[in-house]
Amino acid sequence: MSSVGTRVFVARLAGTRVFDPLGDEVGRVRDVVVLVRLKGGPRAVGLVVEVPGRRRVFLPLTRVTSIDAGQVISTGLVNMRRFEQRASETLVVGELLDRTVELLDGSGSATVEDVAMEQQRSGDWHVTKVFVRRSDHRGLLRRRGETLLVPVEQVQGLGRPSSAQGAELLLAQYEDMKAADLADVLHELGVTRRLEVASALDDERLADVLEELPEDDQVAILRALELPRAADVLEAMQPDDAADLLGELPQEQVAQLLELMEPEEAKDVRRLLAYEDNTAGGLMTTEPVILGPETSIAAALAHVRRQDLNPALASLVFVARPPLETPTGRFIGLVHLQRMLREPPHESIGQIVDSDIEPVAANAPLLTVTRQLATYNLLALPVVDEQRRLLGAVSVDDVLDHLLPADWRETDDENAGPPTRPTRVVRNGGRRG
Repeated sequence: MSSVGTRVFVARLAGTRVFDPLGDEVGRVRDVVVLVRLKGGPRAVGLVVEVPGRRRVFLPLTRVTSIDAGQVISTGLVNMRRFEQRASETLVVGELLDRTVELLDGSGSATVEDVAMEQQRSGDWHVTKVFVRRSDHRGLLRRRGETLLVPVEQVQGLGRPSSAQGAELLLAQYEDMKAADLADVLHELGVTRRLEVASALDDERLADVLEELPEDDQVAILRALELPRAADVLEAMQPDDAADLLGELPQEQVAQLLELMEPEEAKDVRRLLAYEDNTAGGLMTTEPVILGPETSIAAALAHVRRQDLNPALASLVFVARPPLETPTGRFIGLVHLQRMLREPPHESIGQIVDSDIEPVAANAPLLTVTRQLATYNLLALPVVDEQRRLLGAVSVDDVLDHLLPADWRETDDENAGPPTRPTRVVRNGGRRG
């Protein structure tokens, strides 16, 4: 293992790649698990490692042979059981960073910005130093105080959460993470910390993350927000996801939130709330890419490049007569992304419309929608009314959300195929096994 006395700063360790002895990458460090004890100081017991499939597993530090710049080397034995935090454990990145503590030299409070751990002669890793920023409220403006590296014995408050813990440093660790991955991080935090971190996200980022969380977490976070902020976040969500979330709230709260939302945004959500949950209307989004037949292929390709589009909706352009906002004029047909890439960019999409795809009615059941998607190998399906006006589109990811069990985000896939080198992976036994 790393030489005795090696000092490792946890915030810098987060994101580091973990390798087995043969040089194959196992995953990336996401956090460090410590036991905060009344006597003897905090002791680090393991790493939370994200392995392929977005699964977070526990890697005991006893199975780490080296922690060097840019890499962690393990023995190759990794228990693939999903990490579950125990009541006695604390996550450094998830729970200690941004925590307000008291300095025992009498100089006041400070905010934890990093934690250092060092290996002892016994082989154990102990938290020995805390990098803090002293609080500074002098004058009329709040200033950023000086930073200090202090012994852990000189800090009080690591063992208990403060009443108002920030989340700036934790979010900095996950700034480049996809919304679905950040949702996994939030889900694994304690309830209080989860709400603190969610509240610190901006509206757009929080909206993306909410769409990836289990319903219980969605509802708890939205209820914890002030009503005006909650309405802003709902506006930033896809209308179908916002409608699904509102469907889990009491009617009185739903009415308040809809009143606070922008009228145009609320109109789409109200319309979706009117449909049964397991119908095309209840599944659809009202904001697919809708263009007129005279639109050039070049312009259509520019529309499907929009960053806010998910891949399923970006695979198709829905062609209709004006108006081009749902409900549109008469629906004409679909244009596939691959077809547009094969045609001259100056041509109009009206010349390459696929009119053979049969749309579904808003009251069509989930089974009908699933069959249509499978029959035509589509990633999204048009939904129309009796006058053949386009109401929206059902994407395959929305269908999967309804076909999978309610707790699919939390369920381990015990039947997954074996890893590349199964002899170096442990699946049975407890997570310390």
